[in-house]
Amino acid sequence: MTERVYNVLFLCTGNTARSILAEGILRKDGAGRFNAFSAGSHPKGVVNPYALKTLEAYDYPTEGFRSKSWEEFAGPDAPVMDFVFTVCDNAAGEACPVWPGHPMTAHWGIEDPAAVEGSDMEKQKAFNLAFRYMKTRISLLLATPIRRLDKLALSNRLREIGEAEGASHGHKAETQS
Repeated sequence: MTERVYNVLFLCTGNTARSILAEGILRKDGAGRFNAFSAGSHPKGVVNPYALKTLEAYDYPTEGFRSKSWEEFAGPDAPVMDFVFTVCDNAAGEACPVWPGHPMTAHWGIEDPAAVEGSDMEKQKAFNLAFRYMKTRISLLLATPIRRLDKLALSNRLREIGEAEGASHGHKAETQS
């Protein structure tokens, strides 16, 4: 019996940094088990170069990323998502589209590395930290026995993952089915 492949959408406001990091990490670490996507509520239209530089430095894919609207994933031709994770506090507080298939959702907020001002080294340090926090969350997701948990237990687990080290506290984490 072949293992089911789950579709995961990471959402942020601009779809330039955190959601891109998450998509890149899951694309590689979850290959064969998960399809990773990212989008923004108000996409900036360009991927932050530090996000790509960070992915490359950790030997993760950097090809094919683009800043896009979450509306691309709400239409009838879009892949049906199994999980939708907000990775910034602004996106978590916005009214999301109605997702086909009613995916499980959770807030996995991390401070915005793109908001860090200062030297290139300080900016890169912020992206490295965001990468580490996101990689931890994705590792916890990959270790979760999704098929063996009932919906409530899985929902609780997804919310707990969002509270892992580095969680931003601008929005109370909520999980809904």
